[in-house]
Amino acid sequence: MDSTKHHIVMLPFMAHGHLIPFLSLAKKIHHKTGFTITIANTPLNIKYLRSTFNSIESEIQLFELPFTAAADYGLPPNTENSENLPLDLIGQFFASSTALKTPVHDLLSDIVAKEGKPPICVISDIFFGWANDVAKSVGSVNLSFSTCGAYGSLAFISLWLNLPHRKVDSDEFQIPGFPESCRFHITQLHHFIRNADGSDVWSKFMQPQIALSLQSAGLLCNTVEEIEVLGLDLLRKFVKIPVWSVGPLLPSSMLNNSSEKVPICNIAQHTGKQTGISAEKCLNWLDLQRTSSVLYLSFGSQNSITPSQMMELATGLEESKKPFIWVIRPPVGFDRKAEFKSEWLPEGFEDRISTTKQGMLVRNWAPQLEILSHKSTGAFLSHCGWNSVMESLSQGVPIIGWPLAAEQAYNSKMLVEEMGVSVELARGLQSTISWKEVKNVVEIVMDENGKGGEMRKKAIEIGKMIRESVNEKGSSGKALDDIVSMLLSITR
Repeated sequence: MDSTKHHIVMLPFMAHGHLIPFLSLAKKIHHKTGFTITIANTPLNIKYLRSTFNSIESEIQLFELPFTAAADYGLPPNTENSENLPLDLIGQFFASSTALKTPVHDLLSDIVAKEGKPPICVISDIFFGWANDVAKSVGSVNLSFSTCGAYGSLAFISLWLNLPHRKVDSDEFQIPGFPESCRFHITQLHHFIRNADGSDVWSKFMQPQIALSLQSAGLLCNTVEEIEVLGLDLLRKFVKIPVWSVGPLLPSSMLNNSSEKVPICNIAQHTGKQTGISAEKCLNWLDLQRTSSVLYLSFGSQNSITPSQMMELATGLEESKKPFIWVIRPPVGFDRKAEFKSEWLPEGFEDRISTTKQGMLVRNWAPQLEILSHKSTGAFLSHCGWNSVMESLSQGVPIIGWPLAAEQAYNSKMLVEEMGVSVELARGLQSTISWKEVKNVVEIVMDENGKGGEMRKKAIEIGKMIRESVNEKGSSGKALDDIVSMLLSITR
């Protein structure tokens, strides 16, 4: 394959949960094909991506797109990423992303001028439906990419296109594309979509962008064929365009089928983030714990819970007597960038868990990949963001779900009802939880027998499927072969 003749341009949405999967996909495609890959985004996001590179990854080109639209949408200066943005501005931020249409057209036109032909394709985020028309305008084709799983993608897509909850006088409803027997609940909807009526800022962005994305030449999905049989089947029937499962988009160290311990990597290189604790210190603490005995807690890069929920969670953890590592950030309603205050936790909590060696609190960021792949980690209390779900399941670690935003509640529903690898503790910021509920759920999931033991067995089986998918004859490699064959047939 003459790689010098082909160029792919990739356009991730401006959020960390999208940037990293796009970069992982870029590396995967380049490794398999040798094609030139250019990831284009705003300057601050390109700087972030560049910080994740190691010395051998420079073959992926990064291109800065000018972005001056923040002020036009009522956003703070230099807003180029959803991280640390207040919830009430997220809708405007999504809307502002359409300002990238002209800079992307200019980039593609420059590539045509320099190389004498258009890129073989543009791979754009599902939120960038406008990229479909831009790619066509220069003679290229567009593939849409959902960084979520198939089940969650279908629920998210169909909900926004149909707003089915507005058409029933019930808290339960069916989503087009899912079987009649599969019911969703109003509490599984973030308030942005729960209140959407087609005329709000969210509807005005989501509905046209998703609809345009489904007119592309195909949809890429960050999942594995073997673990989402139902979700992929339903998604393919609904969108009526080719769907390729290109996951798992995880570091190769997490997909090693051997019994060797995953080596310590520089977590800042993978995520571009400084951790609140060194990987070595964290792993040394884990080395002292029994196999599958530790609960890991993290709500992702953009989420937190309320002060009262945080108090109950802390008390329940302490009362459970189970060892834990908790990634803590200021609760909702406080500056996300501020220092974490001891007053947000029960009095003396951190001193007690440190003295008894029951737990470890990590400010801001933790070496999540290393924690989840450690033999002592037995469960993950998670917001059910898809990147975290894939990282956890790839290591056979069951989940305690607390979905907070985006498609997380749909992921949680699938993990509980379809996979049997999770128990949902709470749902969103509206949930009222007690420390006794926390203690009870933690004890159930961490139990080596009973329901906890069954969940762990199922998670281990799913982990094997995920790791086997990247083998030479695995489904992940086959999906990429099929995509490349399709693209080459178009350009002949």
